[in-house]
Amino acid sequence: MIIAVDGPAASGKGTLARRLAAHFDYAYLDTGALYRAVGVGVLNTGGDPADDAAALSAAQHLDMKSLNDPQTQAALRTAEAGIAASLVAAKPLVRACILQTQRDFAHNPPEGKAGSILDGRDIGTIVCPEAAHKLFVTASPEVRAERRFLELRQDDEKIQLATVLQDILDRDARDSQRAIAPMKQAADAHLLDTSDLSIEEALTAALAFIAR
Repeated sequence: MIIAVDGPAASGKGTLARRLAAHFDYAYLDTGALYRAVGVGVLNTGGDPADDAAALSAAQHLDMKSLNDPQTQAALRTAEAGIAASLVAAKPLVRACILQTQRDFAHNPPEGKAGSILDGRDIGTIVCPEAAHKLFVTASPEVRAERRFLELRQDDEKIQLATVLQDILDRDARDSQRAIAPMKQAADAHLLDTSDLSIEEALTAALAFIAR
């Protein structure tokens, strides 16, 4: 059983996917973390995430086990990591390198799990178009910016909401307009707008869709 959860940044797709994984006892993969790790890998070597060679090298040396390290997880949640992820994710060679990793996880869930849940931006369209259930989770840019602002402000009291909103809009444009695997709702995906929903309400709505 594969469940695909797609959507833009700060739409709530990651939280929802984790809750679904816990509900069904399925394996969970935040595919965005893979690209964030690649982007951070480039930055840590002093490279430019927009550079093809640097991005590909970081993708080829990606250590999946390191993603569970608390320090690594903190580094991946920064605004810089998000921007770097968006840049490296637009590169065909990087996407090809990461694609097989995602598919292997989906079709061979770790720890003997009976299913897998992947969240990202192209799970239902490119990574696992054969997924049994597909959700496209979204929210208005203003709501998403507020969510991300509250998250980032815990580590940076000087960050401005206007800056976060512009980053969200820029990220949406890059992700939806890239030539390779652009972010879009799969034709057979269920649209779930979380602008006015709590996580519990979003989870209830998602479970109702899957049950149908």
